[in-house]
Amino acid sequence: MPSTIATVGSAVGLHARPATIIAEAVAEAGNPVTIGLEGGDPVDAGSALMIMTLGAEKGTKVVVTAEDQDTLDAIVTLVETDLDAD
Repeated sequence: MPSTIATVGSAVGLHARPATIIAEAVAEAGNPVTIGLEGGDPVDAGSALMIMTLGAEKGTKVVVTAEDQDTLDAIVTLVETDLDAD
């Protein structure tokens, strides 16, 4: 499965709103995706609660792994975007 390192772009980190947006995108993709801190255990990126348990703040590097490259690219883009910006 392809994976890449992404930098959290949301000003609040991977907190409620960004985590929910990412989890919803994973559900829509229909493919398993994991996300984890570098060197840490990955969690199911389809669960906003699991994403929030990472405690990832803005600028934190995370490893995103997906079953296919298109899904990986889409989720990495979300992780690196400030999802709390209006």
